[in-house]
Amino acid sequence: MLFPALLLAFLLATESRGQTIALRQHLDVAQPAAMSLDRMNNIYLTDRKNNLHQYIATGRLVNTYSPARNGHIGNVEAWNGMKVMLFYDDQQQITLLDRFLNNISTIRLRDYTEGSIKVATTTADDRLWLFNETEFSLLKFDPRSSEVVSTTQLGLTLNRKQSDVRFIREYQNMVYLVDKTTGIYVFDNLGNYKKTLPFPELSYIGFKGDELYYLKGGKLHFFNLYSFAERSFDVPPVPAYRQALVGEELIYLLSDSGLDLYAFE
Repeated sequence: MLFPALLLAFLLATESRGQTIALRQHLDVAQPAAMSLDRMNNIYLTDRKNNLHQYIATGRLVNTYSPARNGHIGNVEAWNGMKVMLFYDDQQQITLLDRFLNNISTIRLRDYTEGSIKVATTTADDRLWLFNETEFSLLKFDPRSSEVVSTTQLGLTLNRKQSDVRFIREYQNMVYLVDKTTGIYVFDNLGNYKKTLPFPELSYIGFKGDELYYLKGGKLHFFNLYSFAERSFDVPPVPAYRQALVGEELIYLLSDSGLDLYAFE
């Protein structure tokens, strides 16, 4: 649970400002799905055929990865900067690409873990965080040694019967596990539970500086991880956006019709 002192500080610091953003460009992408942003503000976006497209910050396409063997990409993680992770949830497989989208390695998770992995992400120490839905645990996996180096059982932290984990991300030595039903569960980089942020009904979060951001209720919300202050920007109601990425100068909003590039007003 969110500790009482933290909850009080969060409530006192919450602020909603009706600021707006302005459309700069639209990119047509056939049924876009997973999306990520790296430290150089390159955008990585999959299409309905599970091809991975790489765009520079201004929206120009520079590269495409089309694997010979197709599979469903559950999520993309490019924040590492030197590697791009593709998690194929249907095949229980992870593919690592370099920043030019050349294949580095492929990891068959069934060879090393029991049960079904639902979400995955990279770590700062070149490992992987995995959420094992079957065993209801958080795993840290080292692909170099092919070993699970830590296991955190989640039964005492999350309600297994009600949980709906959608996303995981490591940021500033903390691990953020997004459960759509209840909120964001925060662990340290050893897998120890720290707190819960009361943000339900989310499937994706991002980070910029000291802020966590998410899209909800027609607004792009920013939450400061240390002061607990919140600010927000209005998002156009049409099209229906389902994911947001925030770069240095632009905001990238994803809908079923493609990717829209916005600038702060």
